[in-house]
Amino acid sequence: MITASPTPRLPTPIQGWREAWRDAITDVRDLLQAVGLAHRDDLVPPDDAGFPLRVPRGFAARMRPGDANDPLLLQVLPRALEHTGAPGYSVDAVGDMAARAGHGLLHKYDGRALLIASGSCAINCRYCFRRHFPYGEEIAAAAQWREALAHVAADTSIRELILSGGDPLSLATHKLAELTRGLAALPHVIRLRIHTRLPVVLPERVDDAFVEWLAALPLQKVVVLHANHANEFDASVDAACARLRAAGATLLNQAVLLRGVNDDADTLASLCERSFAAGVLPYYLHQLDKVTGAAHFEVPDEAALGLVETLRARLPGYLVPKLVRELPGDPSKRPIADFAR
Repeated sequence: MITASPTPRLPTPIQGWREAWRDAITDVRDLLQAVGLAHRDDLVPPDDAGFPLRVPRGFAARMRPGDANDPLLLQVLPRALEHTGAPGYSVDAVGDMAARAGHGLLHKYDGRALLIASGSCAINCRYCFRRHFPYGEEIAAAAQWREALAHVAADTSIRELILSGGDPLSLATHKLAELTRGLAALPHVIRLRIHTRLPVVLPERVDDAFVEWLAALPLQKVVVLHANHANEFDASVDAACARLRAAGATLLNQAVLLRGVNDDADTLASLCERSFAAGVLPYYLHQLDKVTGAAHFEVPDEAALGLVETLRARLPGYLVPKLVRELPGDPSKRPIADFAR
């Protein structure tokens, strides 16, 4: 049986989350040195790939020393493969710009609106579907949320506001509180959903001030985490998840199916079991969004369907994530099984 660490809450950090953020690894040579690897000829400077390197040291510490194929390392390591073109790949893989409904606001689906709260993230994953997004022009917080909140206020069909980015938890807690004060005046909005990787890659972010803000929110709260491999969980992540749950949040995990990282049944089953042990329910298993620079991570649909069938035979149904793809213009995430019909 896979169990979470017994640690009940985050230990007193040696440094706060901001200090840990600033201390992140931003140089490929430093990252390789941290995991005990020599220089590799298949790497490129991350700026040459158009996407800088950023890895929190705590996340790097979970990588297997001396393993060039460590699944956590492969998610963040800039490789020459990012320069290989592939048909069907683009800089706006999921049609974000066509869904723009206001400054920093995307409105794709009925009943839900998505707010680009920040362009920053504590970790830069090489498969990120927004790696080319024009954050400098599209951050809702830059306009003190006014335009975004005006759109949400005018459309009473919106019952859920989704905070995304970048990572919304890169914002200071007082900025998040500023946004939710505006939401309090909108009675048709009943849920706040936060999509974040920070409790996994930088669990220090779930500090006392953040937990107090989250617990006080007069909304239903859903926190969607993003972990792709069981090794991303450790005692500090377990503790951060426990604090989020204690603040009244429902925790879900969405993973991306990535070649060489988690494209085998044993790895996916371990991820599902380990996330649930931390109190996080498996939610989505995303097929790769076809963003320029990420084609080397793609797993064919047929193989993906086979993996999920194996999970269904091995795990209880509530631990099997939905295999989906997002396509521009679709009214919702589309199950991969629809493509096989």
